[in-house]
Parts: sequence; structure tokens; C-alpha cells
Amino acid sequence: MKTKKLAVLFSGTGSNFAYILEHLHLKGFEVVVAICNRSDAKGIAFAKSYDIPLEIIESKGFTRREDFDTQLVETLGRYTPDLTILAGFMRILTPVFTEHIVSINLHPSLLPRHKGLHAIRKSYEDSYDLGGVTVHWVSSELDAGEIILQRSIQKQGMDLEAYTRTVGRIEKEVLIEAIQQIFEDNK
Repeated sequence: MKTKKLAVLFSGTGSNFAYILEHLHLKGFEVVVAICNRSDAKGIAFAKSYDIPLEIIESKGFTRREDFDTQLVETLGRYTPDLTILAGFMRILTPVFTEHIVSINLHPSLLPRHKGLHAIRKSYEDSYDLGGVTVHWVSSELDAGEIILQRSIQKQGMDLEAYTRTVGRIEKEVLIEAIQQIFEDNK
């Protein structure tokens, strides 16, 4: 099997990025670039420890979302990934990005419920017995792309802290499974 090239975009702690490195990098997949939009993100350390090319594109340096997305697309173009993964990348992307980059997003709720920010808390507090996580294709509409994979969690008996920990654990597993499934489906 030809090694599949991945690009990973993140904004914060990089725990999902680290999980990708640990479970996929150099195991049929190669993370060819990590891109972060915050120079103070803790996840930058993972890119450095694995010697992954790192690009920091500070989103606060752009007045228009489209200009940031143009820079993002140009940067990704230099690495030619087979798939771009939004793993805790806290940006709403415009069609400048979504119409040119094949990408997936990890979201901590059972979409279409609880799009956008604070999805874990909203999911925990809603009236449904189940919460969960979703991996979906990125489209021009926020958290509305075609669903690739979902996993549900029974909320009963958990407080918000326990629910948050459980979501954090399973989202990593689901992301890896979705990435592998995408390339299995495209053989």
C-alpha cells in the first residue's frame, strides 16, 4: 500500500494530533505537515518531538477569513496531502478553503445536533440519552458535511466532567477509524 500523506490542523493542546502521530504516522500514513493558527498552542510540541514540518499561520494576523484561508490553501499546496484533518482546529473556514481542500473534521457531538462551539456541554445538557462524536467531511456550512463515522455514548450516570473525559477518549479512536475507513473505501 502506498503511504498516504496527511496534513493535520489544530489550534490548542494537540491531543488528537498526538494520537494520530502515535497510531498512524509511519504506519501506512505520513503526517507531512502540521498547521496551527496559534503560536502559543501546546500541540506544537508534538510536531517538534516527531520532527513533523510545522507551519504556524496566526489567524489573528488576518482581517478577513478569506485571506487566512488563502494562506492556508497555499501552504497545504506545498505539501500535497491526500487528506487534511481538522483535529481541534478552531476556525470557521470559508469556501476559499472548503472548495479546494479535501478535509475531514472531528466534532464532539452527534451531528447534526450541537454544531459549533461548546458542543460537549450542550450535548451533555440536552434531553437525549445519548451523546457522542462525529467525523464528517468539511463543507462550506459549519459542521454540516456528510457524516463519515459517529460513535454514541450513554450519558446516564455521568457528570459533565466524566462525560467530557469519555468524549475526549473516544473521539481519538473514532478519528483514527474514520481516516483508515476513508482510504479503505477508496482502494
